[in-house]
Amino acid sequence: MKLLIQRLGHLGDAVAMGPDGPLYLKGFLPGEEVEGDDLAALRIITPSPSRVRPPCAHARTCGGCALQHASDGFVADWKAEVVQSALRGQGIEAAFLPMHISPVQSRRRATFSARRTKGGVTIGFHARASDVLVDIPNCQLLHPELLAAVPKLDPLVRLGATRVAEIQIQVTQTLTGLDVAVSEAKQLDAPAQMELARHCELAGFARLTWNGEMVAMRHAPMLRFGRAMVTPPPHAFLQATAEGEAALLAAVRRAIGPARKVVDLFAGLGTFALPLAEAADVLAVEGDAKMMAALSLGARNADHLHQVQTQTRDLFRRPLEPDEFKGMDAVVIDPPRAGAEAQMLTLAQSKVPRIAAVSCNPVTFARDAKILLSAGYVLDFVQVVDQFRWSQHIELAAGFSRR
Repeated sequence: MKLLIQRLGHLGDAVAMGPDGPLYLKGFLPGEEVEGDDLAALRIITPSPSRVRPPCAHARTCGGCALQHASDGFVADWKAEVVQSALRGQGIEAAFLPMHISPVQSRRRATFSARRTKGGVTIGFHARASDVLVDIPNCQLLHPELLAAVPKLDPLVRLGATRVAEIQIQVTQTLTGLDVAVSEAKQLDAPAQMELARHCELAGFARLTWNGEMVAMRHAPMLRFGRAMVTPPPHAFLQATAEGEAALLAAVRRAIGPARKVVDLFAGLGTFALPLAEAADVLAVEGDAKMMAALSLGARNADHLHQVQTQTRDLFRRPLEPDEFKGMDAVVIDPPRAGAEAQMLTLAQSKVPRIAAVSCNPVTFARDAKILLSAGYVLDFVQVVDQFRWSQHIELAAGFSRR
């Protein structure tokens, strides 16, 4: 059987037409001709000019990356096209700024899966579409500090995992050391907790939490947002790379211009709210009370910030109403993957002159953008940010203005 790869799907899978309909395959590129009797073992007859040798030694076994066989230029064009296609689906055309691509080995947070084995422990990522765990000592995504910490996680796995059940270990790079949060692990007795506290000291972790409870803290883990330092609660959201965060912040600043009063919706730890407070009064709104408390404390301890107010509020159930935006110069909105349809509907009824929208889902972004455009806003630009190299994930920021 011979097949011609026609395109990539939105998950990075190659699409070819088989005798009975479309086939979704892994590891191929548009224009490639492949053949074989087994779909799991197809060989390439005609390779794409965009095909490259995967830069990572684990590319064939690890399921963390989907597109290491494609050139950087191809991946960038494909991701831009995914966003453009989502916008066209809503009848929207947009001007695109040059894409930002985070460098290799820049991921500052990762969640490892781990389990005990007959010979010891395995810590890594799952193989593609499999429950097999793959060790990744030469990963080209993760920051070297995260990779260097993997052997130090062994005692956590020996205490918390079994040969049947995995545990999850989230490791986040902070200014004061690694913040390690273990979940889905066995409960610990007092001697085990003491042993982990000693290991936290020896390993140099800033903080260690276990199933949501703090076991030890050498130093409060600290993140910098502008002039403010923030201690995140365990498992708090953080942009994947420092470079990607900077690119999104630059796009947000471009979108809101010289605003003096700003509302930051889905504000999280203050990724945008705290840097923007260097030049504007900011109201930060977020549904997670612990993140709001961390943001508020960071703002109070920072020098030379404008007024920062916080409000804990579920913006899905209770979005800000149009009159609550009165007097505001700009709004920043960075919702989860589901988007923020309810909030966009009330925001569209406001008279806010400028809106900066950040999204990790082009489809829900396009849906929400259509709401603003239908209410008289103009889409000024779209900035695609690729901080998840070699994956199907896409971040973007966009600017809207009311004219």
